[in-house]
Amino acid sequence: MRTESISPIRLDGKRTLVTGGASGIGAATARVLSDLGARVAIADIDGERAEAALGDTKAVAWTQGDVSNAEDSERMVAEAAGALGGLDLVFNSAGIGDDLVPVHAQDPERWRRVVDVNLYGTYLVCRAAGRIMAAQKAGAIVNVSSIVGLDAFPGRSAYGVAKAGIIHLTKTLACEWGGVGVRVNGIAPGYTRTPMVQALLDRQVFDPSVVEGRTPLRRLASSNEMASAVAFLLSDWASYITGVVLPVDGGWSAYGAAGDVGKHMPVG
Repeated sequence: MRTESISPIRLDGKRTLVTGGASGIGAATARVLSDLGARVAIADIDGERAEAALGDTKAVAWTQGDVSNAEDSERMVAEAAGALGGLDLVFNSAGIGDDLVPVHAQDPERWRRVVDVNLYGTYLVCRAAGRIMAAQKAGAIVNVSSIVGLDAFPGRSAYGVAKAGIIHLTKTLACEWGGVGVRVNGIAPGYTRTPMVQALLDRQVFDPSVVEGRTPLRRLASSNEMASAVAFLLSDWASYITGVVLPVDGGWSAYGAAGDVGKHMPVG
């Protein structure tokens, strides 16, 4: 019986754009992709942070702008492609959190801003990058949804709507672009120790022990664990995977019983 050897995941020379690349999951992913051989450009709304993050992320270029602004998104994609000599891979990590208040108490402008940055911004970057990738008949994109986009989280309607929309957008683009060799996938992170989540913890918005109790793996994730999933989906190891949004959540979305998952665990 003939077996084919499996080589390690490598992204040597892949020209890659990471949005939201100056911190959190974006920065961790830029670093992992660089370590795997990719040539990475990071985009961020904070230009000073993006430039400062070059060393840590091992990126070779940076660009600044607001992903929810159509002109900025077009320019950032073009600048990244220009600096890298083209564009093979995109990781859409730029996003902001919401205010954790019920719908009737939300500021409509804040609600719109959350949706604009997370959903509209992802759409705009995909749109600009997709034209480049379709023309070369090759490319891969990974978008960031969330467990909040998979099911309802009271008080998080703006973020939830945006992240649910990203799931639909990801599947739609996968169907539209698959025939020209462009794959589009996503991840749905669980609670991850990023600056955004740390800010919520500092404000005591939620109790981490409750989240850990609800999670079968009994802990929050690290940004590097998200980065590893992204690297897989961008790599040739996932060459026949498109239109998938992978929960990277420690089992959160699998658990459907009431209360702490620990009460269902074997003793001893």
